[in-house]
Amino acid sequence: MSDVSADPRFARQAPRRPLRLSWSDERVRNIVWQVLVVGAVLAVFYWLYRNTSYNLEVRRIATGFGFLEREAGLPIAESLIEYDPSMTYFRALLVGVLNTLKVAVVGIVLATILGTLLGIARLSRNWLLARIAGAYVEIVRDLPLLLQLLFWYALLQALPGPRQALNPVEGVFLSNRGLKLPSFRWEDAHGWALIAFVLGVVGTFLYRRWARARQMQDGQPRPVWPVGVALMGALPLAVWWALGAPFQPDIPFLRGFNFQGGLTVSPEFFALLLGLTLYTAGFIAEIVRAGILAVNQGQWEAAQALGLPRGRVMSLVVLPQALRVIIPPMTSQFLNITKNSSLAVAIGYQDIVSIANTTLNQTGQAIEGIAIIMLVYLTISLSISLFMNWYNARIALVER
Repeated sequence: MSDVSADPRFARQAPRRPLRLSWSDERVRNIVWQVLVVGAVLAVFYWLYRNTSYNLEVRRIATGFGFLEREAGLPIAESLIEYDPSMTYFRALLVGVLNTLKVAVVGIVLATILGTLLGIARLSRNWLLARIAGAYVEIVRDLPLLLQLLFWYALLQALPGPRQALNPVEGVFLSNRGLKLPSFRWEDAHGWALIAFVLGVVGTFLYRRWARARQMQDGQPRPVWPVGVALMGALPLAVWWALGAPFQPDIPFLRGFNFQGGLTVSPEFFALLLGLTLYTAGFIAEIVRAGILAVNQGQWEAAQALGLPRGRVMSLVVLPQALRVIIPPMTSQFLNITKNSSLAVAIGYQDIVSIANTTLNQTGQAIEGIAIIMLVYLTISLSISLFMNWYNARIALVER
């Protein structure tokens, strides 16, 4: 048999049967059933829309999003942007969205770090360390998240007042008013230094791609770290130094019955972040442990045969391969952190759910308020999913 006849691309395909308008034709039945299902779904949505519109009209409840331009009169304890009660409901809801994103982003980073360390600790040869990590995972995962949030909030509220605040490190105070940390005053020089750092990251990435391309051509490796240190370290420091090297630390201090200066982490935010991080880290630890165990034992043996210590084997050989198993379920945990942050209303942290609930209670725009909450969480969840799917596709093995 010739190569041409053996190639499936040149194989003859069976002729397609013409579509007959008969119930005995399977394709006709499939089309009819799909049209009926889509029509039934559209009919249900139309009935819900008409029923809702009629009930709102009978009760003389206003509809639409015009209330977003009205003055909110809503006090918000903490916000990432400027806000006061004289601003609009739109501004208040924007503050709620940013507060939700703050908890989600910081929680994802901290839970990933802690969960990864716990997952590795569960596989440690140290019997005591492995058992402590295992006990933590089992206890944290078996307790409801809401109960943990209430526990941490009650614990923070039971701390002493500012005058008897815990002072573990100079400039750091922990009391029932929250956590006070040193900070520094942001000036123009810091902004330009940050821009220089971002440009350095981009330049390092481009140089790394160029170095790899050249190595593929001539086989000569080119170290990337000197360029990275120069662009991401020396360049921002040079810009900062050229603009006067301003650095004014803002150290918190006690004045009267409260602290002045520094950075304040409220008890509500601290309790929410602590609960979400510790709870989700237990699930991430099991995902990391499963991903490491999924790597073939031969990879460990081959790396150790080259003389690599166990720590280097884990970081250079095992974890990069385990990522292909870890990333898909890790995406679900990142989504869980974002959605579980809605429990903030139970401890008084003003996120999008809390502010939207207050808004709909004041305006009576219940449908619009719920729709805004759904839209915010849907947008955040889809963004996380798209990014993680892109990253998962990037690290996936490409079969030749």
